[in-house]
Amino acid sequence: MQHLLSLKELDKPALLSIFQKGLEIKKHPESFYHACERKGLLMLFQKTSTRTSLSFQSGMNQMGGYAVPMDWDSSNFSISPIQYEARYASRNCDVIMARLKHHSDLLELAKYSTVPVINGCCDKYHPCQALADFMTIYETAGTFSGITVTYVGIHNNVANSLVAGCVSLGIKLLLVTPIVNSPAWDDELMQLAYQSGLVENAHELSQAVSRSDFVYTDTWIDMEFFRDPRYETERNRRIEQMLPYQLNRKNLNGYSPYIMHDMPIHPGFEIEEELVESERSIIYRQAENRMHVQKSLLLHLLQP
Repeated sequence: MQHLLSLKELDKPALLSIFQKGLEIKKHPESFYHACERKGLLMLFQKTSTRTSLSFQSGMNQMGGYAVPMDWDSSNFSISPIQYEARYASRNCDVIMARLKHHSDLLELAKYSTVPVINGCCDKYHPCQALADFMTIYETAGTFSGITVTYVGIHNNVANSLVAGCVSLGIKLLLVTPIVNSPAWDDELMQLAYQSGLVENAHELSQAVSRSDFVYTDTWIDMEFFRDPRYETERNRRIEQMLPYQLNRKNLNGYSPYIMHDMPIHPGFEIEEELVESERSIIYRQAENRMHVQKSLLLHLLQP
């Protein structure tokens, strides 16, 4: 039994297989209408969601299975040790997708679950998003060979899973990340990444762009804090520090890489609105591919 908790669990052959199957599913969804016949997906949500919720529910239903959404805080997961609830919950489904606040809780859930556990997002990793990102790069470029990606923004859970995937796939990754979300930092991952020679830090976005085929940005404020008045001081500090790194025409410096964003988008902050709808934007394709690649992931994890 295999879990997907960070993206470090999948090597290059497994990733390529998932992407290729995801593209096949995207082109011929009717061929997979019964691929998960009567299989059940439990979806545990402690964090709000649009893409994770919709893509997993739609994907599982389209393959003949069913999805059961459960709010973590409205369930007994919030009042009982995870080990007991995990042992029970996993007897009622075939796979669990959990979108939780703390990676430590994901590890505990996976430890005691008797079915595969998928990390739908936590404070340390976002592997499902990274799978969609890489499938979109592969679909757009037709290869991973010789590709360079720049990630500009906060070093967060998305950045970690991108790092892990780039190291596995042999993609050059430039990190323009003046701020680090401390709970997200993975020292072991980053040491391996730097040693690989595939990941490096860049101080100026305009310089990194000149080397990049794809430029990727993300929100500067985690979604659970975006409207929290208690976070206002930190929110303002981040905006002031990060505005010079906004993904905009000026910082693109005449270059025209493909534009990526994992959504939700905050136009005027991490990205200017013009670029969201520009001809080089693949943001909506990237978001759509969440469902296709997660279908492929489910098939990968559920195979005998």
